[in-house]
Order: sequence, then C-alpha cells, then structure tokens
Amino acid sequence: MNEESPFEFPCSFPLKVMGHNRPAFEQYVVEVVRTHAGSQSLGSVTTRPSRNARYLSVTVTFTAASRAQLDDIYRTLSVSDQVLFLL
Repeated sequence: MNEESPFEFPCSFPLKVMGHNRPAFEQYVVEVVRTHAGSQSLGSVTTRPSRNARYLSVTVTFTAASRAQLDDIYRTLSVSDQVLFLL
C-alpha cells in the first residue's frame, strides 16, 4: 500500500460529480474518466436528478490504477465550468 494513499491500487472507485442538468453533462463526465482510465476500466454509470431536476448527479464506478490517475481525473473535472461539486 502506498503511504500517500489510503487506497490499494488497482481498486474499484466510485466518483460522484454534480452539475447542472444538461443533456451532455453525463457524457462529459464519462468521457473525462474514459480519457484518463480507459474504456476497459469503466464499470457502472448512474445518474440521479435533484428534486427539482435542476441539477444532475453522475456516479461513475471504474477501476482506478493509481493515485496519480485519480489526481488527474479530479484536476480535469474540478476546473470545468460544467462541474459544481466533485466527491
């Protein structure tokens, strides 16, 4: 196990991203993860609209290979104007 990370890689990692409920938001989140992790690493993708359907939560579960990979995904998503929250 890496001293810098509580995770043991590779591991299944659920990433939750919230943004405005727009048609391309889910696809954008999936493409960012696919770019950094590869298509073969993708698992499930679930979406959930907010109560008033103004916002959309997208959860992508994928196989994370390293802490650096997770950092790259978080960096890419956190600078996007489409993303409001990232867990």
